[in-house]
Amino acid sequence: MREYSNYIGGEWTPAATGQTFESRNPATGETVATVARSGREDVDRAVKVAREAYAKWRKYPVPKRGEILYKVGALLIERKEEIACLMTQEMGKVLAEARGDVQEGIDMAFYVAGEGRRMFGVTTPSEMPDKFQMAVRDPIGVVAAVTPWNFPLAIPTWKLMPAILAGNTVVFKPASDTPSVAAELVRVFEDAGLPPGVLNFVTGGGQEVGDALINHPDVDVISFTGSTETGARVVSKTAGKNKKISLELGGKNAIMVMEDADLDLAVEGILWSGYGTTGQRCTAASRLIVHEEVERPLTEKLLARIEKLKLGDGLLPDTDVGPVINARQRDRIHEYAEIGKAEGAQLLIGGEIPKGDGLDKGSFYAPTLFGGVKPDMRIAQEEIFGPVVSMITVRGLEEAIQVNNATKYGLSSSIYTQNVHRAFQAMRDVTTGILYINAGTIGAEVHLPFGGTRGTGNGHREGAVWTALDVFTEWKSIYVDYSGRLQRAQIDEFEHGA
Repeated sequence: MREYSNYIGGEWTPAATGQTFESRNPATGETVATVARSGREDVDRAVKVAREAYAKWRKYPVPKRGEILYKVGALLIERKEEIACLMTQEMGKVLAEARGDVQEGIDMAFYVAGEGRRMFGVTTPSEMPDKFQMAVRDPIGVVAAVTPWNFPLAIPTWKLMPAILAGNTVVFKPASDTPSVAAELVRVFEDAGLPPGVLNFVTGGGQEVGDALINHPDVDVISFTGSTETGARVVSKTAGKNKKISLELGGKNAIMVMEDADLDLAVEGILWSGYGTTGQRCTAASRLIVHEEVERPLTEKLLARIEKLKLGDGLLPDTDVGPVINARQRDRIHEYAEIGKAEGAQLLIGGEIPKGDGLDKGSFYAPTLFGGVKPDMRIAQEEIFGPVVSMITVRGLEEAIQVNNATKYGLSSSIYTQNVHRAFQAMRDVTTGILYINAGTIGAEVHLPFGGTRGTGNGHREGAVWTALDVFTEWKSIYVDYSGRLQRAQIDEFEHGA
């Protein structure tokens, strides 16, 4: 069994409380690790150390910061299998997906590292003679990075790497369900030679650690990924404190299947998007918007495939669907299945907590498909975050797009069609931050912006460095007048030959 402490100022140290908690395997219930249960005193110390380190780190040459991230990427390659196995044990996703999670962190490391020799500013010509002007990026200070459990390595890299490259220092609080993977990521940064104090790591509950961190007066930036409800609390608790806040929140994503779609291809995308990661992705497809002409054949194809999905421990090679993160979330998913039935939706498959075959020891939920769902039903509007897909029937593309857009979320969408005109109409009219054509709702790559509209966030984007840096830097405009005289922009008129 592993043991993990906080990492503050380059040292692994127990929580000031002296307390620990256990991280458990959601497939077996076994303890994976004991972890420091921190409190406000630990947060205060971590922020203080980060503030002190910032004065020096902001002056560290940006290309040299990038070189450290290259080393992080190389070490992640070496440790990919070890971290992936730990992730499957701690979070539950099948091993192939855990490897993909680590690979995304590797991709992010090399991508962001390259920005160390770019991080471009802007130059423009002046309206006055003998005057030069430019805009450059400046770091902001101490960043609080608060991350979820469903992508315990990839999502932290979206936050830590751009923040560190930009010259900020970080206090990193991972989800309490997946602290071990986060600790191993911090160890990689340490072994790559990141100076002490630049990255600090504090584990514990949301009330004890999360609230203390986001409310701390010396935290300048908050980067949070989690539920929409928790994101709203982050905003309300920090209102009036002039902190820069980036929120990546919930989703209610949909796959639209038109009557001209390749149904076999659509089935593959639906299975992967709806039941991959046991539906525990913010981009998971929980709605299926189907043209009435293909509802029957698509349903038949889907049911034939869903009933063959094998639940089990993600480390076993024949497992298709792993557990959900914990029993509390499993019970919440089941409550939504009961809500769906009460609303009048037709339960086509699943809707139960499976028994037998060793599944009783873990937090498993059967892959579920509802038919006859109306767009305004709760199961079609509220984020369930589990392997539950609701099928809505429409008469045409315009109605499909209208239903797709009619939720409080706006993260990811997908359309299956072989008509280029329909594809481009969807590209124009769908109002989510991500759109896939003839693919499912998941599969974002690190070099395009990741984020959504409406209740999915507050307008910022992660992933692509050229958008992520907007969260972790401020623009500074600089004017250099070498004319040797006072020149008043917008007042003095330029004279030819002056």
